[in-house]
Amino acid sequence: MTRRLIVRLLIFGGLLCVLGLYLTRPQQLPADALADHTPDATHGAVVYAAMGCASCHMAPKSEDQTVLSGGKSFVTDFGTFYAPNISSDVDHGIGGWSDLDIANAIVKGTSPGGQHYFPVFPYGSYLRAELSDVADLIAHLRQLPADPTPNREHDVSFPFNIRASLGGWKLLFLRDDWIITDTLTPQQERGRELVEALGHCGECHTPRNIFGGMKWDAWLAGAPIPGSKGRTPDIRPEKLQWSAGDIVAYLKTGLTPEYDSAGGEMVEVIANTSQLPDSDLEAIAAYLLMPALN
Repeated sequence: MTRRLIVRLLIFGGLLCVLGLYLTRPQQLPADALADHTPDATHGAVVYAAMGCASCHMAPKSEDQTVLSGGKSFVTDFGTFYAPNISSDVDHGIGGWSDLDIANAIVKGTSPGGQHYFPVFPYGSYLRAELSDVADLIAHLRQLPADPTPNREHDVSFPFNIRASLGGWKLLFLRDDWIITDTLTPQQERGRELVEALGHCGECHTPRNIFGGMKWDAWLAGAPIPGSKGRTPDIRPEKLQWSAGDIVAYLKTGLTPEYDSAGGEMVEVIANTSQLPDSDLEAIAAYLLMPALN
């Protein structure tokens, strides 16, 4: 009787493992996901700025936003990660990837080889992006110069280096719906797209649980800065207390209403947002001032 019970438990456990591996497998877009869109590289440059690609992927201490050789370090509670080379170099960058490979990386967090990417890459926000924007971004990336800098291995110890476990993390902590689901004006909708998806503002301004998942009930409430004693600010309207004009001016110039200047990582963020049209900056302001955020 005991032997039969053990066998049944082993079979049941095996079936659970198979089911778990199936549910947490790396996800990919359909093969024809980009087929209906004609890429616009000019608009892709705007998407590139909104998504802040250069902030993470240009070389450390570089100011050239077109050379995406990678190497910047990101210190987290789970290890130190290094931004990869995403230039058009075939050997060390993404020059040999298909458009679908790049799109899968951006919105699914899945590599061309079918592995999960670590969520230090903000696909948890990018998954809300329109595929037409992603296609335009890819067209822009194709126009940027190649750089042969090799990628650096992440410094992540066991068990956090087990990529297969990231499927469970995605299942538990990612959500592809909007954070703010109220009825919005067209301007607020554009602001939501920029803040919640392309601009991935919540990745830094929202606190996380012990597993690194965002606390959705504290959206944009500020969070500790990994590797330092500082915090990102609470940018909900009651705490920020800036006007729409203040927000637009800050995102364009880096100057606060008190004539202080942006510091830390926000310097690179401003380098990106300052390239956006005023209509997009005004849309971000309209979103950030919504009472629904309080």
